[in-house]
Amino acid sequence: MKNPKYRGLKFKIMLQTIGLTLIAAIIGYSIYFILIDGVFQEPFANLMVGLFERLGMQEESAILVYRTIFWKNKTMILTCGFIILYLFSFYLGMSRFTDYLDEISNGIHMIIKESSDMIELSDELQPLESQMNTIKNTLRDREYQALQSEQRKNDLVIYLAHDLKTPLTSIIAYLSLLNESPDMPNEQRAKYTKISLEKSKRLGQLINEFFEITRYNLQNITLEKQKISLNMLLEQLIDEFYPVFQKKNITCKIDIEDEIELFVDAERMARVFDNLFRNAISYSYEGTPIDVFVDRQEDAVRITVRNQGKQIAEHKLNHLFEKFYRLDDARSTNTGGAGLGLAIAKEIVELHGGTIRAESDEIYTQFIVTLPYTA
Repeated sequence: MKNPKYRGLKFKIMLQTIGLTLIAAIIGYSIYFILIDGVFQEPFANLMVGLFERLGMQEESAILVYRTIFWKNKTMILTCGFIILYLFSFYLGMSRFTDYLDEISNGIHMIIKESSDMIELSDELQPLESQMNTIKNTLRDREYQALQSEQRKNDLVIYLAHDLKTPLTSIIAYLSLLNESPDMPNEQRAKYTKISLEKSKRLGQLINEFFEITRYNLQNITLEKQKISLNMLLEQLIDEFYPVFQKKNITCKIDIEDEIELFVDAERMARVFDNLFRNAISYSYEGTPIDVFVDRQEDAVRITVRNQGKQIAEHKLNHLFEKFYRLDDARSTNTGGAGLGLAIAKEIVELHGGTIRAESDEIYTQFIVTLPYTA
C-alpha cells in the first residue's frame, strides 16, 4: 500500500488529546471555582490558619501568612497544579500508544525470528500490519528460493562429478587396452580409439559446464550491440548443427519471409539460439523436424523454435528458465547439461528488452523469443 494514511490512528490521537485537555480543564475548573473558591474556601482557610497557630503564631500573623502564601499566589499554585494534572493525565493516555509500539516491536521480532504466524496489529495499525506481513512473506519466499537454488547447485555438482568419473573411467580402460595390446587388430583398435575420442569429447563438455557455472555466478553480462542479419545468424547456426541433426536424423528449416536486421549483441544472441537449438535437439523424437518461425510485427520480431517431443508439464514449464534446473529426462549422460542454457538465454533476451517463454502440448514444445525491432 502506497503512502498509507493512518486515519483511524490520527483521529484517535486527536480525540484523545482533546479529551485529555477537556478532562484536565473540567477538573481544574471544579477544583478552583467549586472547591477552593466554593464550599472548601472557608474550611481550607480555617485549617491552614489553625495549623499556623499550632506552630506558635498569633491569629493575625497566621492569617497574614495564609494570605501571603496561598491567597496572593492562588493563581500560580492552581496553574502549576493544572499543568501537573494535565501531564499526569497525558502520561496515562499515552500508555495506549506505547502499546502500539510494543505491538510493532513484537511484529519486527516475528520477522527477525522467521515465525510462521501472521503478524496481527490493532485496527488503527492495519496499513503497517499489511506492510510487515508483506515483508515477512517476501523474506520467507526469498530464503526458500535461495535454499532451492543452492540445493539444485549442490545436486548439480554431485551429478557432474559422477558424470566426469564415468567417461574418465572409460577413457582409461580403453587406452589401457590399446597400450597393453600392441598387436590388436586394426578394426578393433579403430573401434576403441573412436570410443575413447567420443568419451574425451564428452569429458571436455562436462569440464566446460563447470566453467559455465563459474562464469554465470561471477560474470555480469554486458552487451556490445551492432546491426546484424537475423536470417544469416540463424542459417549459420543451423549449418553448424548439421552433423548433430544428421546423427539424430533430424531436419531443421527456417520459415522467414523478408530480410530482418536487428540491433543486438551478435555473440550473445547467437548464444541464445545455440542454447535453444541444443535444447530442441536433446528433447526431440528421433526423425522429427525442428522448425524455426520468424514473424515480424510493427515494433517487434518473434522467433519460435519448435520441436516434437514429450510434453513438458505445466509446473515444469514455469521452472525451465531457472538456473541449474533440469528436467528429469535430462539426467542422461548424453543430453544432460548444467541447467544454465535457458537461464542464460533468458537473461540475454531480457537485457535486449525482449521476452522468452515456453509452451508445450502433446505434440510440440516451442520456445518463443520476442525482441524489439526498429526498421
